[in-house]
Amino acid sequence: MNKLLILGAGTAGTMAANHLLATLDKSAWSITVVDQDTEHRYQPGYLFIPFWMKPERVVKDRRELLHDGIEFVEAGIAKVHREEREVELVDGRRLSYDWLVIASGTRPDPTLVDGMADGSLWRDKVHEFYTYEGSVALKKSLAEFTEGRILVHIAEMPIKCPVAPLEFAFLVEDHFRKQGIRHKVDITYVTPLDGAFTKPVASKELGGLLKDRSIRLAADFAVERIDNEAQKLVAYDGRELPFDLLVTIPPNVGQQFVMDSGLGNDAGFVPVDKHTLRSVVDERIFVLGDASDIPTSKAGSVAHFAVEEFIDNFIAAVDGRPLPNAFDGHANCFIESGRGQAMLLDFNYDTQPLKGTFPVPVVGPMTLLKPSRANHLGKLAFEQIYWKMLLPGHKLPVSSHMSMAGKRQPKE
Repeated sequence: MNKLLILGAGTAGTMAANHLLATLDKSAWSITVVDQDTEHRYQPGYLFIPFWMKPERVVKDRRELLHDGIEFVEAGIAKVHREEREVELVDGRRLSYDWLVIASGTRPDPTLVDGMADGSLWRDKVHEFYTYEGSVALKKSLAEFTEGRILVHIAEMPIKCPVAPLEFAFLVEDHFRKQGIRHKVDITYVTPLDGAFTKPVASKELGGLLKDRSIRLAADFAVERIDNEAQKLVAYDGRELPFDLLVTIPPNVGQQFVMDSGLGNDAGFVPVDKHTLRSVVDERIFVLGDASDIPTSKAGSVAHFAVEEFIDNFIAAVDGRPLPNAFDGHANCFIESGRGQAMLLDFNYDTQPLKGTFPVPVVGPMTLLKPSRANHLGKLAFEQIYWKMLLPGHKLPVSSHMSMAGKRQPKE
């Protein structure tokens, strides 16, 4: 019996397990998924909890999302012992494997910024929405906020879902506009990047939208610390930004067991071949979702497209054949822009987000890099698509490879 062990029951791990259960010979394979708890959380919902979404709506039982025939082990992971092909759990148990999939995701670590997690204002006037607990705490503070200075801040890159901070800035602006107190609230978007986003075309469009919404942009801001007493965000170059409410995205890092196992880079992400998703140090290990170091967004869409490419590669690897599929880094991300609208980005390793229509040229119905009601409805609809189609392993009518159809190259 061949043993497949999957570390992580989030988006990538759940999808991979369900896909492989339907693909592998059940009489010849066992599939075991390990995670530290039983709560699968719809992380895109964290963005909406501070505004309107009920917290309980984003949580389901991991075990109910895995198909019958997949074993689930609830335990923390301590270390991967590659030489023995064993995974050591926090409780001391060891699980052996023939093939290993690491899908353990990423996590915000507020201890990496002086004055953040260890500051007196944490979860009071300094918040984050990248965890369930953080988004719930922010909901309460936002409800009580009536005037003052808000900073929406990214500590460093890479982060999970790099458009989410921009989405929060647009949504919080719209939130106060609807309340009729927008004139009492000053909003600044603070980023270590040299513009609103990483790529030129998208950065220009998103920066223009920030300007249209009277949201200030503080770029190239490398945070040194949070001065809790003075309520200021302090950069290494000496700049200081005062705040009454700071919504920050802490540094994102890989899981501790990845670091302890010697599998990760300095940030705890596992180096892989970016096209095959195979570990560069162990051919028996594949890495899916946010846990790898591939140079594209850490986002659910990337996990979805990568898993679809991975399945055939895994079968080929087991058979000792060349891997047939090359993942192109395809990412497809909605950006909530307020006013009941959203933008859409579609890009990969080699092509930056461009303007145009998606998925059909001219017809759309989605617009790229342009706010529209259709995009907003698409983002809201994705919640049900996630639970009912993506996680169970159903095929969506969207290619895992990025298409240039409908996209317009910028003029020289």
